[in-house]
Amino acid sequence: MSIPNQALQKLVQEIESQALSAQRDINIVKTAVAAKQRDIRMLELTSTEVKQLSKDTKVYQGVGKMFVFMPTSDVEKRLLSETAELKSNISNLNKKLHSLELTHKNSREHIEKMIQSGGR
Repeated sequence: MSIPNQALQKLVQEIESQALSAQRDINIVKTAVAAKQRDIRMLELTSTEVKQLSKDTKVYQGVGKMFVFMPTSDVEKRLLSETAELKSNISNLNKKLHSLELTHKNSREHIEKMIQSGGR
């Protein structure tokens, strides 16, 4: 039993649209991962700099339009916490990326199979 040409074209268009959407989402996720990795590098650099300071050095954190004194131990804890959160976010984004890549690959394979079979 063969599939009518119009139905085949409509199905191919739907799958193509799904593949394009997945590809667009893949690019967005890759950009987000790169940004979060850049943020992690900045936090790690800041943490290294803070650890090199002497214990009596006054450290201030920006809050709105003012700066508030914070002990260096609190700053280090905050930096570690933010780094851990970003790493968790990257892990979740990588899972999403894998899922999107699988969707894209499957969509492409379905289109190729449909074209090869010629609607049969």
